Amino acid sequence: MISWNRYIYRIFIIISFVGVIVLVLFGISQTLSYLNTGADRSSMLHLALNKEQIYLPKIVWKDTTNPGRPMEKQTLFDIEQDYLNAWYIRNAAYQTNKNEGIEDYYTKSARKNIDSTLQFNKEQGIAIHSTTTNHTIDLDFYSADGQLAVLTDSNVKEYQRVYRNETMILETEIKSDYQVLLMLEDGFWRVRHIVKEESKKQDTIIESNGFAKTIDDIIYVENKEYQIKGINYYPQKTPWDMFGDSFDIEAIRKDFDILLDGGLNTIRIFVPYEVFGKANVEVEKIEKLKQVLDNAENKELMVIVTLFDFYGDYSVLDWTLTHRHAEQIVSAFKEHKAILAWDIKNEPNLDFDTRGKENVLAWLKEMKHQIKQYDPNHLITIGWSDIESASLLQDEMDIISFHYYLDQNSFTDSYSELKTNIQKPLVLQEFGLSSNRGLWSPFGASQKKQADYHQQFQEIIKQENLHYMSWTLYDFEEVPSAVVGKLPWRKHKQKHFGFIDREGNKKPAFKFIGN
Repeated sequence: MISWNRYIYRIFIIISFVGVIVLVLFGISQTLSYLNTGADRSSMLHLALNKEQIYLPKIVWKDTTNPGRPMEKQTLFDIEQDYLNAWYIRNAAYQTNKNEGIEDYYTKSARKNIDSTLQFNKEQGIAIHSTTTNHTIDLDFYSADGQLAVLTDSNVKEYQRVYRNETMILETEIKSDYQVLLMLEDGFWRVRHIVKEESKKQDTIIESNGFAKTIDDIIYVENKEYQIKGINYYPQKTPWDMFGDSFDIEAIRKDFDILLDGGLNTIRIFVPYEVFGKANVEVEKIEKLKQVLDNAENKELMVIVTLFDFYGDYSVLDWTLTHRHAEQIVSAFKEHKAILAWDIKNEPNLDFDTRGKENVLAWLKEMKHQIKQYDPNHLITIGWSDIESASLLQDEMDIISFHYYLDQNSFTDSYSELKTNIQKPLVLQEFGLSSNRGLWSPFGASQKKQADYHQQFQEIIKQENLHYMSWTLYDFEEVPSAVVGKLPWRKHKQKHFGFIDREGNKKPAFKFIGN
C-alpha cells in the first residue's frame, strides 16, 4: 500500500512539473509576441486590407510592357494591391482626419503633404468623404533592381463630398490623370510621389441595343408599347429567401402559370446583397437567378430585378464593393430578354434618418451610372416607399416607381399631383391590404375587405392607365424579423397580404389580381 501511494505521488510530481514547464513556455511566447508586436506586420492594417478586400475600384492595366526588366505577375499584383490600398488609406484619413495606416503605404517624404493637409482640415473642421471608382494604369518604368516603379494612372474617376463642421459644402465628381512613383520598402510598395496632372470633365457615350426604352411616359419593349401588369413575387415556402438552400425552380415555374392565368405579365424579385456574396458574387446564386429569368422568358413574363436587398451602408468608402457586386450580376444578364428593369434598391428612403439622406442619394446616383455602363439595354428605377419621395433623382431614372399603403381614397389626388410634375412612366410598384384579422389584430381587414380594396384599386388603375405591381402572391407561414421587426402584430400583418392563403386556396381578392 505504501509503495502504491509512493508511485501515485511520483506521477503527480511529474505531471505538475510538465504543467509548470508548459505554463512557463506559454508565458515566454506571449511575452515575445508582445515585445515583437511593432515588427509583426501581419497585425498591421497593411495585410488586413489585402486580406479583406475592402477597396475594389475598377482597375485596367492598359500597358505593362517595360523595355528594361520585365514585370513579374506577382509583382504586378503586389503593386496593384498596395497602390489601391494607398488610395483607400488616404481617403479614410481625410474622412477622419487621423493618419492611421498612412506610414504603411507612403514614404516619409510623401507623408509630409498628407500630414499637413490633415492638420489644416482638422483645424478648419473639414472632413472629406471620397472614393475612386475607376483606374486605367500604364507602367512607364520598372527599375532593373526591382525596387522602383513609375505609373501613369489615367481618367481616375473620383467622387468627393466636403464637409465643414458636419455640414456638406461641396459635392463633386472629376476625372484626373496622375503620375505615381512607387518604391519597394520592407517588402511593400509605398507611394513616393503622386502628382495630379489634369482634372477634366468627360462624358461617356454608352450604346444600347434598344431592347427596352422609354419615350415620354411610355415604356417600349422591342419597339412595342408595354404596360406593366404585375406583382411582387416570392415562392410561398421561401419568402425573403428565394435563392437559398430550398430554391425550387419547379415551384417557381408553377407559380408563373398561376400569374399568367391571373392576367399578369410582370414580376418583381429581390436579390439580397449579402446572400449573393457581396463583392464576390457566388456563381451558384447567379445560376439560380438565371434559371428564374430563363423560365420567365419561356412564359413571356417580364422581370424587374431589385438589387441590394438588405443593404444599408452607403458610406463612400464602401462604394467600390457594391460596384463590383452590381458589375457581376448586371454584366451576366445585360442581354437577357426577360429583364425589363433593374431596381437599384427597395425603399432606400427609409434609411434617410439613420444613414443620412445625402449619403443614400449619392450612392443611388453613382450606382445608376455603374449599372448603366455595364447594361445600357434595360431600364433603371428605384422602389421608393412612398409617393412623396418619387420625384427624388427623377432625372437619373428611366421609370419612376413608388409604393402606396395609405387610404386608397386619397390616392387619385396624390397621383395626379405626381403625374403633373413628372413626365416619365410612373409605376405603382407596391400596394395591397393585409387580411390580418385575428388574435394580434382583432380589427384588421377581412378577406372580403381585402377583395373590395383590390377591386376598387383596379378601377383606379384602369381609369389612370397606370402601371402596377401588387404585394404579393402568397400568404406566408413565417416572416423574418429583419423584414418587419420582432413585434408579433407586425409579423402577423405581413403574413396575410397574399392573394392565395397558406393552404394554397385562392382568396376572394384573387379575382382582382389583374385587369
